[in-house]
Amino acid sequence: MEMRIGGKNISSPDETWTEVRNPATGEVIDRVPAGSAGDVHRAVEAAEAAADPWKKISMRDRGMVLFRAAGKVREQHKDLARLLTMEQGKPLKEAIDEVRGFANILEFYAGISAQQAGEVIRLGPAGDCLVVREPLGVCGAIMPWNMPVLIAGWKIGPALLAGNTVVIKPASATPLTTLKLGAILDEAGLVPGALNIITGAGGTVGEALVRHPAVRKISFTGSCATGRRVQELAAGHCRDLTLELGGSDPMIVMDDADIDRAVDGALRGRFYNAGQTCTAVKRLYVHENVARPFVQKLKERVESLNVGNGLGPRIDMGPLNTAAGRDHIARIVEETREKDEGTILSGGSSLKGSAYEQGNFYRPTLVSDVAPNSRLLREEIFGPVLPVVTVPDLDTAIREANRSSYGLGASVWTQNLAATKKVFDSVHAGIIWVNRHLTVPPEVPFGGTLESGVGRENGHHALEQYSRTKTLFLGW
Repeated sequence: MEMRIGGKNISSPDETWTEVRNPATGEVIDRVPAGSAGDVHRAVEAAEAAADPWKKISMRDRGMVLFRAAGKVREQHKDLARLLTMEQGKPLKEAIDEVRGFANILEFYAGISAQQAGEVIRLGPAGDCLVVREPLGVCGAIMPWNMPVLIAGWKIGPALLAGNTVVIKPASATPLTTLKLGAILDEAGLVPGALNIITGAGGTVGEALVRHPAVRKISFTGSCATGRRVQELAAGHCRDLTLELGGSDPMIVMDDADIDRAVDGALRGRFYNAGQTCTAVKRLYVHENVARPFVQKLKERVESLNVGNGLGPRIDMGPLNTAAGRDHIARIVEETREKDEGTILSGGSSLKGSAYEQGNFYRPTLVSDVAPNSRLLREEIFGPVLPVVTVPDLDTAIREANRSSYGLGASVWTQNLAATKKVFDSVHAGIIWVNRHLTVPPEVPFGGTLESGVGRENGHHALEQYSRTKTLFLGW
């Protein structure tokens, strides 16, 4: 599959390619160009050429392009979801939800395209001011591999609606569905060059995109270490940044919670997408009065999960996206066992058997009695391992929840309004869920604090971050 520059499929002049493998089988499913800094420059030039004609189209008509693209995505959602499962590994039902989520995002931004208005400031004898918002110009988007389709929507939707043009670098492991979506958007009526997709390594393509002086904004989703590198590279050009750098979301279960509902929330919140989600439940704090029945029910549910190739029937959890990710998880669990920093209640090993030998599979794992300084609690565990800690009260749960350098999301499961308010006021997070976890509709601003990043995606808030104010001062 080729890159897309200026609305066309393009191969890199270097004619070097990167293989894309199915994480469930190890099979090569396609290959993409290993792009270069020169490819990035050509893409930015195409985006610059498209910037003025795209900006001159009314916001309402730009919204109609997004709406037509969303319809085409819905028509093709089964094929797109199958491709997503093959390159990323998630169960087909999750891939279908993600593709539909992409269409939903485009429809949301199309829906608000006629609602944008300027502002008039009356200054009396001094005059009047007209304040409008205008696009930034060429925007760069660097994508993760865990939710490549949904997060592409978070970045593409508001950027294009605001009148910007975009250059995307998808993750090397998951570029295929993004390339298909780019073609669909072009077919829906984008000005050629309004959206460009360059495949290749982060150290080459990603760095060239961040360094390019014509790129006015970078939106990056990925690790803290890479996010800091993006900040360093972008600093020389004073450009806008949105950084979503992961999280270690706590889930607090109080003794008045609906236990069955909370168990469902913990199961989905941790093991959806094999735990490879920034806002996954990564630390579970349960009140001591309900800890025993809660953990027992959760253990039974974890052990009932059907793990396998995401294209298979009745699969609840697929493989991890990479062998390196699986091996990293396995080392941390083994270290927990060796240091006696927790009790492995279920899982704790790779899956055996012919159906799993070539894939990056790891058993859904539940760990109780986790020591406060365990890596399971100190680090972001990007995989299907859930540590459980028993707490005596809400104050302890909040204190432990805040023992993290991250601040993306958190949830509290309770019927008590005062407890809800206390968590909302006290826990370091960009979003607090009550009696749910993980859900992020396109209307809701999303982003974190502390090392989870800066800026917000989704909703009107993202549209504002892809535009700037400009003031006309009328002195009578």
